[in-house]
Amino acid sequence: MTLRAAALAVLVIYACTLAGAIQAFFSTSTNIRENSTFTPVGTLEVLSESAFTTLVHPAFPAYGVRLKKSQFCDGAVNAYTGYIDIEARHLFFYFFESRNDPDTDDVIFWTNGGPGCSSGVGLFMELGPCRVHNAENGTVFHPESWNSNANIFFIDQPIGVGFSYADYGEYVSTTEEAAQDIAAFVAIFFSHFDKFQGRGFHMAGESYGGRYLPAFAAAVYDQNAYLVETGMPPINLSSVMIGNGMTDVPTMMLGWYEMQCTPASIPPVQDIQTCIQMKARLPRCTKWLKESCHDVFDLINCSTAMAFCQASLMEPYVALGLNNYDLSKKCEGNNHCYTVMEEILKFLNRKDVQLSIGVDVTQYESCSSTVALAFGRLQNDLLHGSTEYVAALLERDIRVLVYVGSYDWVCNWIGNEAWTLALEWSGHAEFAAQPLREWTVDGKRAGKTRSARALTFATVDGAGHMVPYDKPKESLEMVKRWIAGKPL
Repeated sequence: MTLRAAALAVLVIYACTLAGAIQAFFSTSTNIRENSTFTPVGTLEVLSESAFTTLVHPAFPAYGVRLKKSQFCDGAVNAYTGYIDIEARHLFFYFFESRNDPDTDDVIFWTNGGPGCSSGVGLFMELGPCRVHNAENGTVFHPESWNSNANIFFIDQPIGVGFSYADYGEYVSTTEEAAQDIAAFVAIFFSHFDKFQGRGFHMAGESYGGRYLPAFAAAVYDQNAYLVETGMPPINLSSVMIGNGMTDVPTMMLGWYEMQCTPASIPPVQDIQTCIQMKARLPRCTKWLKESCHDVFDLINCSTAMAFCQASLMEPYVALGLNNYDLSKKCEGNNHCYTVMEEILKFLNRKDVQLSIGVDVTQYESCSSTVALAFGRLQNDLLHGSTEYVAALLERDIRVLVYVGSYDWVCNWIGNEAWTLALEWSGHAEFAAQPLREWTVDGKRAGKTRSARALTFATVDGAGHMVPYDKPKESLEMVKRWIAGKPL
């Protein structure tokens, strides 16, 4: 296996029961302290630019939130940065108010994937209020940011990602563990700033976010009963938005063949002889993945099947030297194939930038191999997938949008469409019966979509893995319509 194949293998395998976990968490917090004094901060305007304000709540005694003003990136709106402190663990985040009406607009939570990749990538490369093209020149205004009509968080999670860290080497190695921290943070933030209470709350992200987000949203939803019991405002969880998600890895892997060898996106990029060899292995790959990963989960056999399919379907693609996240382009720069990510890395390692946003650590990495290892080989988190969480959320009328750039190879639209069509929920038959139809922006086709009840699937033409980066106008219009409850 080549070095690049090995690197991509780590990225895919690691990158692209909650009830018990939540019960355990609540059991440590059942001393609600109803008579404890709780004084909310009340308004973001009182926060200082020179020092952190700490937010706490007696219902979450192990958690605190440090927050400060950080006037950078988008001078037209208020910006804040801070840390979610979970005893000796610390998660870094950014928060930007809406450019439209922060007092009434919905709230979006954004996380990048990996596992182990910083949401600084989403902020400074994709959908944030500013972008970084050159580290020395700093940021430039991004007119198609998703904060055009929404307040938005960007969070470096889990521990060890980006500017997040632990005092004594602690780490989180499963999505369900990470979900507890996110749910507690959301509750504390909304309890302190009453103007956001009751707002529509949308959990969004991409790539390994397809594994994270359904579990995170389930934790937020299930936690609401506890919030009501403690006298805290429940979170108005409105939707989940999964971009090019690695929600169900076995299904995604089977799409690798079609993306290389058929005109599913662009004309076939693989030579005929290689495609014939790949197709000969496809039935065995399909059978093993179904039997060992889907029908009955068997860790050893599922891992073996995925290794076989990876070698059969991924390595031939890697040998082409194409971008793992956009099969219409050659890979450039580092293993992520985007030189702009190197500029973001340099920018966030500038001392003046770190001083401005108030970070505790001085060495920033876009993606952490340590976190990837913890989620991958140590806990096999990715093998479990999150389709069951998606189904459970849909049954509770939480809307779910699965959008995919048509040029993405690693988390392709073929695989994402397949798992949404196969998903077991009460709206399955209705959703599967819907044909794909075109959706448009300014009268021009932007992609195809299918929708029934609370579930929507959509492709974005000409976009790769990072849809807001490749198609900022179309992605913003998609989000605006989605938040407003309008069809694409």
